[in-house]
Amino acid sequence: MAGTGPAGELASTVLENLQYQHDWTELKIHTHFTDQSPLPRPLISGLPPRRLYLHPDDQIELLKTHRNLDEAIPETPEVEWVLPTHLAEKWTLRSFARVFDSMQPQTPPSTDHPKRLVLATVHADSTIVYYLMHDGIVKPRQN
Repeated sequence: MAGTGPAGELASTVLENLQYQHDWTELKIHTHFTDQSPLPRPLISGLPPRRLYLHPDDQIELLKTHRNLDEAIPETPEVEWVLPTHLAEKWTLRSFARVFDSMQPQTPPSTDHPKRLVLATVHADSTIVYYLMHDGIVKPRQN
């Protein structure tokens, strides 16, 4: 399924966790760019069961259009990118920037790479913790 070596095994572990414990669908491990050159590390793309993140600007617009508190706000999921890592790994801003630069645009007409990913950190006891990570600064959400 994934490339060989520790990074490939890590990606397979995280993919199985997302699929069987968190009900993600359309999961795929990416090991190469579209031109077949290798990625700096395997990445996972997939569809979570509900939307994981709402940009603050989008949140403001939704709040304006959904004034009725009894009405459910739509949680249409978006394709997310996941970076499998191990707790013992040492990461720098430069290494995270390389990963963000290697990510493919989510929509075909777009040439911009995604600005967010899910960082999946695996502990030696196989516990996986997920964090949302942004490329750059994002203003805080409205409460």
